Amino acid sequence: MAELQRRKLYDITAPNRSTGIIGGQSSNILNWDDGRFPWAYPLYKNMLRNFWIPDEVNMAGDVKQWPQLSEDERDTFRKIIGLLAFLDSVQTDYSGKAAAYLTDSSLSALMSVLSFQEVVHNQSYSYVLSSLVPKAEQDAIFEYWRDLPLLRDRNDFIANGYAAFTKDPTPQTFLESIVYDVILEGLFFYCGFAFFYNMARNGKMLGTNTMIRFINRDEELHVRLFTQIFRELLAEHPELDTAENREFVRETFRRAAELEIAWGRHIVGDRFDGITAGELDAYVRFMANKRVHELGIDRPFDGYRRNNLRWIKAYEDNDAGKTDFFESRVTAYKKASDNGFDEL
Repeated sequence: MAELQRRKLYDITAPNRSTGIIGGQSSNILNWDDGRFPWAYPLYKNMLRNFWIPDEVNMAGDVKQWPQLSEDERDTFRKIIGLLAFLDSVQTDYSGKAAAYLTDSSLSALMSVLSFQEVVHNQSYSYVLSSLVPKAEQDAIFEYWRDLPLLRDRNDFIANGYAAFTKDPTPQTFLESIVYDVILEGLFFYCGFAFFYNMARNGKMLGTNTMIRFINRDEELHVRLFTQIFRELLAEHPELDTAENREFVRETFRRAAELEIAWGRHIVGDRFDGITAGELDAYVRFMANKRVHELGIDRPFDGYRRNNLRWIKAYEDNDAGKTDFFESRVTAYKKASDNGFDEL
């Protein structure tokens, strides 16, 4: 299959409105009122409305609660932060590489916003840890991805999928990389999210939970962007819409769900009130079905059509209860001092 061509810095002979999602022509001049994809500008505005600043979230309550958590709670908290830091770091880099091959300037712009948001997510993990643990412990948590076998299995699964595209950028490897992206942003975060939301149900670590909710909200839009690109890619390149590729999507999500279930049993299991390993297993399969369905492919698991963890609401409707960050700062997000310790 022919290698993909990078988008030109500018092309004086091409129209502003791109002629294709990949491999087309475009001047690379961004005119939101002359775009190829009608969904791109509304998505851009939604992404902007999600703007938030990690160190505007008050961590004083979390600092007080941290020593009161059980050792199991602190261990799981640390491991999930270590996982999220790896995933968002890889995602920042991948989104830039993927953007280079998108002909349409509006999609490139959306990728730039996505990359920025992933950097903000990583800032939030540093901010959370700097508020709770000494610097040496924070540094150790950012090294978890190297040494924990379950993390290595999950991380290598994604990284190898991305590497196939970056080493050999063709329409086929690009399509496959989008599947891995939707797994990263739409499945591999979700056992961790469930743990933090379950803590919040019990009134624990509400500052951290606020940031996790913001991250979850961002990731929902990132999934929406990549599922739209996937669908447009199949529509414009029907030679990619094969039975083999549809089975690739289902089988890759089946394997991803197995990895996420193993991770969920390791970090959550049956150790915490309010959530069980069995419930988390079913939730992961539900999320896998949900994401594959959003890609326009038949679901990989029989059943699992409804979210069994009905108390998780943050991701179900991305626009529900949305408020402007700066309008809500005065009462809800009063700034703590640099790391929250002076607020004790």
